[in-house]
Amino acid sequence: MRELAFKALTRWVLAGSVLVSGSCTPIGQQAVGSQGEQSANASFDGTEARKVLAFGFNSILERHLDKATIGSAALEGMQGLTALDQSVLVERRGDLVLVKVEGTTTGSFGAPSDDDVDGWSRLVISVAQNAATASPVLGKLDAEGLYEAVFDATLAKLDTFSRYSGAEEARKHRASRNGFGGIGIRFEIKDDAATVTEVMPEAPASYAGLKVGDVITHVDGQAIAGLEQEAISNRLRGQIASELTMTVRVGGRGAIRDLAMRRALVVPTTVTTEIRDGIVEAKVTGFNQRTASSLAEALRDARGHLGKRLRGVLLDLRGNPGGLLDQAVTMADLFMSGGRIVSTRGRHALASQVYDAVPGDMAEDLPLVVLVDGKSASASEIVAAALQDSGRAVVIGTNSYGKGTVQTVIRLPNEGEMTLTWSRFHSPSGYALHGLGVLPTICTADVDANPRGLLTAVSTGNATVTANLAVWRSAAIDETELRSQLRSTCPSAKHADTAIDLDLARLLIGDPGLHARALSINAPIVAASQSSQALSRQH
Repeated sequence: MRELAFKALTRWVLAGSVLVSGSCTPIGQQAVGSQGEQSANASFDGTEARKVLAFGFNSILERHLDKATIGSAALEGMQGLTALDQSVLVERRGDLVLVKVEGTTTGSFGAPSDDDVDGWSRLVISVAQNAATASPVLGKLDAEGLYEAVFDATLAKLDTFSRYSGAEEARKHRASRNGFGGIGIRFEIKDDAATVTEVMPEAPASYAGLKVGDVITHVDGQAIAGLEQEAISNRLRGQIASELTMTVRVGGRGAIRDLAMRRALVVPTTVTTEIRDGIVEAKVTGFNQRTASSLAEALRDARGHLGKRLRGVLLDLRGNPGGLLDQAVTMADLFMSGGRIVSTRGRHALASQVYDAVPGDMAEDLPLVVLVDGKSASASEIVAAALQDSGRAVVIGTNSYGKGTVQTVIRLPNEGEMTLTWSRFHSPSGYALHGLGVLPTICTADVDANPRGLLTAVSTGNATVTANLAVWRSAAIDETELRSQLRSTCPSAKHADTAIDLDLARLLIGDPGLHARALSINAPIVAASQSSQALSRQH
């Protein structure tokens, strides 16, 4: 797959998110009291904690979609201490910040200036240490507990999708996005045994001869009986190129075999495809760094195998929560010869970007249907909206989730991560997807509807849907009531395995004339009066 211009950006974008690396400083165990004195009431090093807090607060001030002040962010963060212990109260009175435990004032501190991030970070630690002298709960607070309490409270006030992840959780997130050192298997604990349920092709386990149904008994000579699934996973993972030995019982009941392998980069599978009646049916469960290339490879193989017998593509994004923005852009570009894919707009200079398709991909001429449901969010909505607005795809299903914000992922000095909402993304026709989502061309909210009956409405031209789409595309981000009304035209629902969506998609791709007629319903321009009248008739 060729490199696109947008890939020159030197950052990872999660749909969206930008991975920004910070310095790495280990958390110590020595505690610092409210005035810089030693204290045994909380097990963290105040100097290191200050660095992490200041780094996090600076990130919020610089990058979040909505402007904030350090004073409001830090004060909100200190409410996280109350969340841990309801007897603790932190409040600001003029130039003072007061700490109360069980109604008794235990500390009074001068409020730093409005631009003093370091000062407010020190104050957060001072307040936590002071409250810990009278609160048994906070007396047990360690560094990670402090970060979680403070950042969770601050970010929760800002928006729904900003969040903090501690070092261990962040490590798992990075592995999901970028891959990890492993052997390329999935397994389940069945009858207290670790049974292999999937062996990824061209992975170390595959080359070593491991098969689905084999039972793992030992890893590196150590028995795994009785271990939880996560503990076994941790033993199987390790540094890329490191060696691993495994003992398995073939088929669960057969001979015992010892297998030797070397760990490799494993990126979780997000794309599965099958060919039915000349149609490539691709199920996409998420967007990691190999999603778009996996789909491109599958399409390339199908085209090579079927040639002119390849009738079209069914892209199933139902239940897909999103992932990497650049992968969503690349996937949409597979099917588009040009035009806007998505644009992002935010307060930070780097938050506003545009992404356009370029010609030359293998699937630009193939009939296409996209399936979405109420769980299709973020990156999957970018793909669906781009392909619908550009006239490339018929969208079938229910209203999507409506998660239209981009998050930047910032790596903190403690190896944790802060995920900050820093922009909104807009479809090619210009509407903001946040709180609205994608309106299907053919709505299947009524799962008992007759597929052919729905297609009859398509064949005669569905002016109501066309009109509603026009209003949809013109609804401003602050028109909350209108957006809510629009979403009710095709209520969002979970459709992960609903048969009617698949049946409709297959029927459409199988009838080129009907597919073309359905595409015409997506027409982006309709007279405003006609649009308003159609919407009013619906309600």
